[in-house]
Amino acid sequence: MIREAYQTVNRARKLIREERQSGPAFDMSPRDRLRYYKRGFLSKSGVLYDFETHDPSTYLSDYQRFIRSSRINGHWNALIDNKLAFHRVLGEFPSHRPSVYGLLRGGDFHLFDPDDRAVASDGGSEFESQNQPALDASQPTMDPLEWFDATLSNGDQLVLKWFSGGGGNNVHFLEQRDGSYLYDGTAKTDAELADVLGSLEDYLVCEFVEQADYADELFSDTTNTVRVLTMYDEQAREPFIPIAIHRIGSSDSAPVDNFSNGGLSAEVDRETGQLSAGAEYPYDGTVDWHETHPETGARIEGTAIPGWKAIRERLLEVAGTLSHLSYVGWDLVVTSTGEFKIIEANSYPGVASLQVHRPLLAESRTRRFYRRHHVV
Repeated sequence: MIREAYQTVNRARKLIREERQSGPAFDMSPRDRLRYYKRGFLSKSGVLYDFETHDPSTYLSDYQRFIRSSRINGHWNALIDNKLAFHRVLGEFPSHRPSVYGLLRGGDFHLFDPDDRAVASDGGSEFESQNQPALDASQPTMDPLEWFDATLSNGDQLVLKWFSGGGGNNVHFLEQRDGSYLYDGTAKTDAELADVLGSLEDYLVCEFVEQADYADELFSDTTNTVRVLTMYDEQAREPFIPIAIHRIGSSDSAPVDNFSNGGLSAEVDRETGQLSAGAEYPYDGTVDWHETHPETGARIEGTAIPGWKAIRERLLEVAGTLSHLSYVGWDLVVTSTGEFKIIEANSYPGVASLQVHRPLLAESRTRRFYRRHHVV
């Protein structure tokens, strides 16, 4: 009894600390907030999740996600969370990984191997090979602006992202337009851009992946990604997908599509690839659902990801090959029918944008996975 009370208090303390770090909490009575803490949930989950329809025990709690799911992959988390390391891991699947050209560090641009610099893949920005600067193997670093000037043509874009971390934080976009540069959509002089680049420590310079037409029509100002959660079933010796969603950006979330930044989350039907209505983060205390995009008017509910079955099976093949990574949240950009690029992976992905649709633990196979890994 005493031990149980201690565990409840300790869990509440950790959740209070997490809530303070994650920003303003939702407006609710202290009594309601404490009630959620006792069950392992942050106040936002009390607004996001449908506890009236579903028993709270069928949801993966915030405490289970923060404290326990981070242990599922053990020391292999580092392999997933380090974006450069994971890029190397995906070397067996070159058609599904964007190119990584180099690293910004200490004001220098550290170039990587030629295979990653030469872009010749569908779905990404294709740079003319003759524009690539000649490299001296004894001098693998150079001024980043020199490389950009020599490499980028009008309209070419790059993604700059910190080597670690997720959630759309620390991601920037660089575009060459009419001989000048736009950084996150804002024009920069060479001097201004040099200052910005000098402040980016350990940022990867990556290929910008062009999304398929259907995703561009949903909202063209962001790359609208598919988040697919995979788990490895050791009993069946195969990976499976417990849930998948399509994130769709908005003017509030731009230049990224993140749900918590104002983007929409639509569940992907695992069989057909059709999207549900899009959920909007409940900043006003209520989850709003959109059958069409509130800004573009594009149809969300019922829209199907082209070639979804091929995408699903290929991703499961990748997850099966990397079966020692038991628990992964994959971020995909669909580039054409049945084709995609993996732009990122997460070792213990957030579940708010997933469980706003339905509780993860309601399916026995998913609950069994979490139980085997001592999460529930």
